[in-house]
Amino acid sequence: MGPVRAELMWQSVVDATDIAGGGKGGLDVLDLGGGTGGDAVRLALLGHHVTVVDPSPDALASLHRRAADADLVEAVRGIQGDTADLLDHVDPQSFDLVICHGVLEYVDDPTEALAAVATVLRPGGHVSVVVAGRLAAITARALAGDFATAQALLSATADAWDVRLLGPRRFGLDELQDLLAARGFEPVATNGLRVFADLVPSAIVDGEPGAREALFALERLARTSHDFTSVSAGLQSIARLDLESASSDPGGKNAAL
Repeated sequence: MGPVRAELMWQSVVDATDIAGGGKGGLDVLDLGGGTGGDAVRLALLGHHVTVVDPSPDALASLHRRAADADLVEAVRGIQGDTADLLDHVDPQSFDLVICHGVLEYVDDPTEALAAVATVLRPGGHVSVVVAGRLAAITARALAGDFATAQALLSATADAWDVRLLGPRRFGLDELQDLLAARGFEPVATNGLRVFADLVPSAIVDGEPGAREALFALERLARTSHDFTSVSAGLQSIARLDLESASSDPGGKNAAL
C-alpha cells in the first residue's frame, strides 16, 4: 500500500466507477483537472476509456508519456482546457462518468462548472465531486493558532467566498449537496475522505507495523458516517444526472446559465 492519503483518493475514484456501473470496465470517463494522469492510467488499466481535460500543457505531456509507457495511448487522451471551455473540446452527452476532484475549489463559478459537467454527461450518467471540507479547515487553522483565519472561515459561505482573503474555496456538506441539486443531480453516495489521515502523525503511520493498513481500514469504516463526513478534510458526493433534467436540455443550451 502507498501513502494512505493517495490510496484514499484513488479509492474514491474506484467507488465512483463502481456506482456508475463500471466495475468491469467499459465506461467513457472524463477526468477534469486530471493532471499527469495518475488516476487516468489506472482507470484505463481497469478497462475504461479516459479523457483528461487540464489547463497545464506540462501535465498533459507527462500524461502522454505515462500512457505511452503503459501502452494505453488509445485508451487515454489529454486535452488542454478547463470547465469554462469544456464544450469547445468534448461533445454533449459523451461520457458515463465525470471525475471532478479538487476542481470546484478553484473555478470562478462552481455552478457554471457543474452545468458544463451535466451537459457532457449521458442521461443517467454520474459525477463524482470531491471538495475540501470547511469544518476540517477551520479545525486545522485553530490548532495551528491562526484563530483569525479560523473565525473568517467559520463565517464564510461557499457562494460568497473571497478567494483572495481565504484561499481556495471550502465547502460545507449541505452546500455541496445543494449545488449539485441545483444543476439536476441526485446524490447517490456521500463519503468523508481523510477523516483522520491528515491528523495522525506520519511517524505513527510509517513507523508502526500495520499502521497504514489499519488507518486505511478505519477511514473506510468511518467514511459513510454523517457525523464524521461533515468534519472530514475531503467531501465526496457521487451523484446521478436526473433523466428528466438531461432530456429537457439535450444540447446543453442552459449550460452557461
